[in-house]
Amino acid sequence: MVLRESPFPSRLLSGLNSLGQLLLFPSYWAADGLLDLQELTARTRQGQRCRCRLLRVPLMGLALLLLFLLAVPAALLGLVLWCPLQAARRPFAYKHTRLSRRPAGWELPGQRQGQAFSFVSANVCLLPSGLAKCSNLGQTQQRAARIGQLIAQGEAATKYGAVACSPPRPGPAAPCPDASSVAIEVPDGEPGAGLGEIVASFPPAADFLCLQEVFDLRAAARLCRPLSLAYEHILYDVGVYGLPSCRALKIFNSGLLLASRYPVLAAQYYCYPNGSGEDTLAAKGLLCVQVQLGAAQGQRIVGYLNCTHLHAPAADAQTRCDQLTMALFWVQLFQDTHAQPGDVVAFDVFCGDLNFDNCSAGDSLEQSHDLFQQYQDPCRVRPRQDQPWAIGTLLNYLQIHAQALATPQHMKRELEHEEGRHRCLAGPILADGRPDPSAEGSPWKGRRIDYILYRERPNPIGLTTEVEKFWFITQLAGCSDHLPVGLRLLLKPAAQ
Repeated sequence: MVLRESPFPSRLLSGLNSLGQLLLFPSYWAADGLLDLQELTARTRQGQRCRCRLLRVPLMGLALLLLFLLAVPAALLGLVLWCPLQAARRPFAYKHTRLSRRPAGWELPGQRQGQAFSFVSANVCLLPSGLAKCSNLGQTQQRAARIGQLIAQGEAATKYGAVACSPPRPGPAAPCPDASSVAIEVPDGEPGAGLGEIVASFPPAADFLCLQEVFDLRAAARLCRPLSLAYEHILYDVGVYGLPSCRALKIFNSGLLLASRYPVLAAQYYCYPNGSGEDTLAAKGLLCVQVQLGAAQGQRIVGYLNCTHLHAPAADAQTRCDQLTMALFWVQLFQDTHAQPGDVVAFDVFCGDLNFDNCSAGDSLEQSHDLFQQYQDPCRVRPRQDQPWAIGTLLNYLQIHAQALATPQHMKRELEHEEGRHRCLAGPILADGRPDPSAEGSPWKGRRIDYILYRERPNPIGLTTEVEKFWFITQLAGCSDHLPVGLRLLLKPAAQ
């Protein structure tokens, strides 16, 4: 499968799409500016609740409202031009940057020691700034540039002396606090002790990256620039727009972005048709990708990555379950379509923000889904019980700007202890989204809604899969309301 960079089949259609976006942009910018006049939750240590005063600066609000009204005629014309073009659009854009440093192809059976692959998944909350304020985050364009730098430079803190979510400053590097990983405390003798770690930096040279909530197109462009210095293959702007087969008008894409150090052989996006409420305008779905890792006796060594972001409203458990059922069907359809005889399947990974956890009473329906029969969750023992070292990944949005979470190092120290996790992480919920009072006892973990799952696939040489490490990453402190997670798998040929 040859991937072209533009999602449109011709320059004419691509140009007309750009013209439609240009006509829509003034009204979009003005509407976002009006929403962006909201106050963030107070950044002070008192942590008082949010006071959202829409017209904090009355003159600016009046000017933005006037601009929006003046831009409406152009926006209507742009919408008439833009909507029909989306029927001809492929549901993702592809960025290919030829890098001098690329991973060597995996040759089997010559490598008896096996090969390790690392995966990172993160919800980065790159909505338009006004909507990001609902999660107590703003400055979407600035955050996108910083997030890209932090991910692409896995050792940025060590190199530049930067420990906060900010770009490196010119001049000599300042002394940097210890950025080493910290194993989460678990009782001696517990299975998997030492497997999970809280780390202040992204793992260096992660092979695959899956991001969610990259909704804003300008933010996606800012994010891709630094990522393209580390990842040769990037799929972004994933999703459909207009009136597709998803049955509702889609203003936002799926928010998914996938970056790979290895060549992409095939990619397919599938749109969930059952979004409702606040998710209706976003084309949430599943992105399936096949990558080539090397060769074995003339046959391809391939890997499969399946990235998704499920329905958000807490009360809609059945909607999420239906989406997971569709996702498993699509995963099998994609793999059956693109497999070749003799393929060696090294890994099959399913990751993303699933919007449910394994400890909340309100998420019991999703916890027993067939997904966990087909894929293994390294953090999970059984429904309602996680590994002792697993922690939540959804932050308490009221605490995002608290001093205790101001830098990756501060956040790491806070999350190492149960009291800090109780302060900083969102707690378990009931079916209607209210806090679960029965979860106040110890041990308190928070809501782990970001997952990286894997399964072993039959292959001609009998590869075995071993989980080497699972990371909870604090480097996006102040830049997102989620903790990124990482997984390193070791693939080894079966013993002769």
